[in-house]
Amino acid sequence: MVPVNAMQIVNEAIEAHGGTAYWNSLEALDVEMSAKGFLFTAKQRPVLKRVRMRASTREPRFSFFDFPNPGQTSELIGTNEVRILDREGNVISRRVDPRAAFHGIRRLFKWDDLDFIYFGGYANWNYLTAPFLLSRKGFVVEALKPLQGNMAKLTRLQVTFPADVPTHSRQQIFYFDDQRMLRRLDYTAEPVGGWAHAAHLCGEYRTFCRLKVPTRRWALPLPFGHRPLPGPRLVDLEIHDIRPIQASSGAA
Repeated sequence: MVPVNAMQIVNEAIEAHGGTAYWNSLEALDVEMSAKGFLFTAKQRPVLKRVRMRASTREPRFSFFDFPNPGQTSELIGTNEVRILDREGNVISRRVDPRAAFHGIRRLFKWDDLDFIYFGGYANWNYLTAPFLLSRKGFVVEALKPLQGNMAKLTRLQVTFPADVPTHSRQQIFYFDDQRMLRRLDYTAEPVGGWAHAAHLCGEYRTFCRLKVPTRRWALPLPFGHRPLPGPRLVDLEIHDIRPIQASSGAA
């Protein structure tokens, strides 16, 4: 059997989702998204209904608009900081090293706005930039044995994230179908807890300009093995629209 080249799989997946040249021409993605699920209930957070967001394509940076209140903008800035700005761009709330705050007892039962901005910001940045982020410096990718899915075998990559990229867990498994479309991620949502193993499923692909994106995503408990539990849906995401923003001249 010919050995599988992990980076070849990454490159094929990137081309299947829109291609390196097009992705490199973009500055950001403007996204309209709704989100709900058991995690929102467990952490006493309101669900999101058609919230506008922006994901940078160049760095781990993410914004929520009119959130947590109308006229406010919430920002994730890499691993270093989350903050809330008023209409004039003044910082009204900030947390440095936001991941460290999740060690507190309160976070087991309730997240405040800055907790949610950190978790939701990095999670959605990861989701919206995959699989393109796998070509960034510092990522280590290894091919695993394929896994039989419902319809066909799924190609699997074990991915180790670099320390400068905020993410659920440093090691994750990416699953691709025979067209190299991303169908699943396995990870541990460490800010929730070291026990929070999940299978994150991707479906209902749509094309926005030249980007092919799964517009429905949902996470299921994965307590052991490869088969997730049927419920509850920990997080349930629906993307309503994406507007790619060109680096020099507005929307793509």
